[in-house]
Amino acid sequence: MQPLSRAGILEAVLFAAGTPLSVPKISEIIEIPEWEVQETLTQLEQILSKRESGIFLRRSAGGYQLVTHPNAFPWVKKLSETVQPTLSSSAMETLSIIAYKQPITKQEVEHIRGVRAERSIGRLLELELICEMGRKQVVGRPILYGTTDLFLRAFGLEQLSDLPALPNLDDVKDTLDDDQLRLFEEMHAATDTIDHNEAHNDVEV
Repeated sequence: MQPLSRAGILEAVLFAAGTPLSVPKISEIIEIPEWEVQETLTQLEQILSKRESGIFLRRSAGGYQLVTHPNAFPWVKKLSETVQPTLSSSAMETLSIIAYKQPITKQEVEHIRGVRAERSIGRLLELELICEMGRKQVVGRPILYGTTDLFLRAFGLEQLSDLPALPNLDDVKDTLDDDQLRLFEEMHAATDTIDHNEAHNDVEV
């Protein structure tokens, strides 16, 4: 069997891992210095581009991962057309609120959404898109929730600061129905309230 190049070995390792691997972790696995890992990552990126591969190298959640090329999305999407959606609209609303307002309590999520959130939060915990980040030091010490590295990978983000900014209300209000507009207004209004509370309350881990 023909021996693999270093780039080929790296490609196999990233493919098998499935999740992002950091440079130090790749260095440990392949047993080469970190600077050589960086060079090999560049080589692999060039090789994939040159052969017009349907897979490309993406930096995500502090590491590197092989993912489906965006240009292949129309065809890859067909794989899931007959699959039941993983998240309900309620769970997606809850996830959006947590992503933008974290760390946040269930009560604060419910205040923004206007409905109870136990089932949605439970589903998001089950899928490991959110996690418990500690407890808020107020009466009752409610649990604080935030997003996970899996959330970053699932939405193609390297870090939370890559989340798109919420648009100005005046720019989008004509495109929203009444429920969407109320939720949008609550998310904007909650920013000042939650930020003010966080200035006076520490998180207890």
